[in-house]
Amino acid sequence: MTAWAATVGADVITVADVDAREDLLRAGDRAHALPGPGTGEARQLRRWLTQVLVAERIVAASPGADPPPSEQDLLLDEVGLMELGSVAAATLATPHGRAVYASVTAEVQVGADAVSDYFARNPYRFGDGAARPGVWRGPSSPPRFDDVRALIHAHLLAAARRREYRRWLDAQCAALVTLADGYEHPGDPRQPDNTHRH
Repeated sequence: MTAWAATVGADVITVADVDAREDLLRAGDRAHALPGPGTGEARQLRRWLTQVLVAERIVAASPGADPPPSEQDLLLDEVGLMELGSVAAATLATPHGRAVYASVTAEVQVGADAVSDYFARNPYRFGDGAARPGVWRGPSSPPRFDDVRALIHAHLLAAARRREYRRWLDAQCAALVTLADGYEHPGDPRQPDNTHRH
């Protein structure tokens, strides 16, 4: 087996780097949820860890905004983190990662038309109120657009920033990364442990 798992430009991620990250996970309080060593799922875990290491290296070598935003400033709730994806989300664990996110997404904008169109399609989305009879939840009437305009703008801007960050990170990976055999992306249909079938 090769001694390297991936390269990011001239930077080498070794198999030992992947081993160390896996050991760290297996020593943690969620080790019981990890697949047993030597299984296809464990190989997929190692592929995912390689993706995280690659993304972390790309972000570490990129300039970021100063000062870095806090996690709350990024408006990344649990749904937002899932939308961002686990690899990209992992890069935001450090202040520098958040600073890069802020820098990469600084120019993202959402126009007034997008905000009003969203409200027209989702008039109850940001309303307050008690549950209506026969309805899961929601207000009995939609809020006034002017009362929720800023909330909708923030919601759409956060989503647009997540998309831009993912595009940027994917482009950086495509341009800079080479993966060794056995360390392909977990979703690569050419690798033997991929279980996503159609």
